[in-house]
Amino acid sequence: MAAVHIKDNFDALRDIFSKRVDSTDSKLRKILVQVGHCSKSVGAEEIFQFFDEHANESDLVSIAGCDGACFNAPQVSVIEPTGSKRKFGLVDFEIAASILDGNYPSESDTETYFSTQHRIALSDCGDIPCDDLGEYIKIGGFESLVDVLESEPAQVIDKVLDAGLRGRGGAYFPAGLKWKAVSELDESNRYLVVNCEEGEPGVFKDRHLMEGLPYRIIEGAMIGAYSSRASEIFIYVNAEAHLSTTRIEAAVKQCYDVGLCGKDVLGSGYGFEVFILHGAGGYVCGEETTLLNTMEGFRREPRVRPPFPTESGYLNQPTVINNAETLANIPHIISQGSEHFKTIGLPDAPGCKIISLSGFVDRPGVIEVPMGTSIRYIVEQIGNVPQNGKIGAVAVGGPSSGILPVNLIDTIIKPGFILEPGVILGAGGVVVIPEGKNILNAVKLLTEYNATESCGKCTPCREGNPRMLQLLAQLNPEHVSFDELHEINNLAVTINASSLCGLGQASGNPILSLEHHFENDVL
Repeated sequence: MAAVHIKDNFDALRDIFSKRVDSTDSKLRKILVQVGHCSKSVGAEEIFQFFDEHANESDLVSIAGCDGACFNAPQVSVIEPTGSKRKFGLVDFEIAASILDGNYPSESDTETYFSTQHRIALSDCGDIPCDDLGEYIKIGGFESLVDVLESEPAQVIDKVLDAGLRGRGGAYFPAGLKWKAVSELDESNRYLVVNCEEGEPGVFKDRHLMEGLPYRIIEGAMIGAYSSRASEIFIYVNAEAHLSTTRIEAAVKQCYDVGLCGKDVLGSGYGFEVFILHGAGGYVCGEETTLLNTMEGFRREPRVRPPFPTESGYLNQPTVINNAETLANIPHIISQGSEHFKTIGLPDAPGCKIISLSGFVDRPGVIEVPMGTSIRYIVEQIGNVPQNGKIGAVAVGGPSSGILPVNLIDTIIKPGFILEPGVILGAGGVVVIPEGKNILNAVKLLTEYNATESCGKCTPCREGNPRMLQLLAQLNPEHVSFDELHEINNLAVTINASSLCGLGQASGNPILSLEHHFENDVL
């Protein structure tokens, strides 16, 4: 179908959503309650129910995802008919009643938290209802998909390759290369899988995206599927991420209802079938070949590579596997252009990275900063160290990574090792450890997690991780000899070098960082 017809069909869809809003709605006061997996634990869901039950006829109450300021939850935004907006944090029932009465309390002081970030994937998160497709379209949603459907797949791939977007799940492989490899194979069936497993402790970015901006993930996945010539999209969600599943399922259904998913999207002649799958449980399911095994009903263990999923993935067919954050960057690249994207971040790693920030900071939450930002900036400028407190170390990258000593927190975030040996950015978890905490105990916890989560398929990981944990447990925290630590270090090197998948290949990193960066602290 001619490109002009695709755009006309989308414009007609946009008009339908505009007309669905009754003219009187413009006179309503809009109350937006941020409810996410984090804020539910501090009563955000109950706050929403209070607003919903006690709202006036002149109020329109909706749910949004969390904007990332977890320290300020529950959060409520009020948008007056004039367009003016107020945001309130730490809302309880008393404050909620005051808001309904128009007796507004002091607004939240989160300007520093957000002004120190640069948001691309997270832009608008928390500022629009999470279940309103019309609101997403209103802020420019699916316009990038329209542009893509009017282009040839190869043109879209070239734009993404030129932008230099690397995967944001931890491996940082160029996204466009996966699309290109799959698109060029002469196979009848191709698939795209959105990896939202996110079973890593200290990482909660993908859940925020699914709960606050599900349509953006869907749009990015559609663009990736079109470019790689895949007609089926699987969104693979962590089995315990119940709210994420609910939000993404509702968003997919809405897209089907209006023709944005299905056999003939916007009259383009191209179709996308979208399916939601639940993870099989376990950290290792985030590894892409393990993920594929569980999709096919097999044990949660990795496959030998090659062949890689782009050659032989789901049902032995070419398969693109992209992380949710990766795909959430795609609409921006299409709409703003690859040159603009390359002005942000590092020359060899453009764009931003979502960081899950927790631990010894006043402002824990989900943030987004350009590649090349220092750990110090993330911790001190955005997170803010508690008054009269001092940082002892920073655990970066979860159990697949090591611990960063405080004297090296000017290290910048980037793909791969941010500090050798042992410290990688991974999926972007940053946990701040206060001064005085025993680093050896922290390393034990990370090693214990890896030993527990090993799938058991390969000997180095299955036997090596419990052995490392056993040796660590035998150490005297008050006095560790160099020989004892060096023996464990050699075992860590061996496990990293000989394991089958990413879990085992990085499980020795905490110990490598311990010996190299904290030798004087533990010896």
